[in-house]
Amino acid sequence: MKTIISKNFTPAKSWDAVDIANFDGTSVRLHWTDKPYRWHINDGEEVFVVLDGAVEMHYREQGEVQKVMLNVGDIFFASVGTEHVAHPQGAARVLVVEKEDSV
Repeated sequence: MKTIISKNFTPAKSWDAVDIANFDGTSVRLHWTDKPYRWHINDGEEVFVVLDGAVEMHYREQGEVQKVMLNVGDIFFASVGTEHVAHPQGAARVLVVEKEDSV
């Protein structure tokens, strides 16, 4: 049993995370950040849920950069091969579900 109060999680640096669970190679992690990540493609699918703050997600679709603003409760699904980068608007906490050890 584990309880995590997400608003209390503020690590030493951006994109640090606390591991919540692992389901046969699929990780569930809580991340905190106040800086953009980097353009990347995951080693599988990714579910990105904003729990606190706001994140502008940039992604490439047919070579063109698209953007979507994600607020608390919003979910971004990156299918296999989706190149993307998260740009938090101030501090944000996000729940990320993805293949273990993905980029």
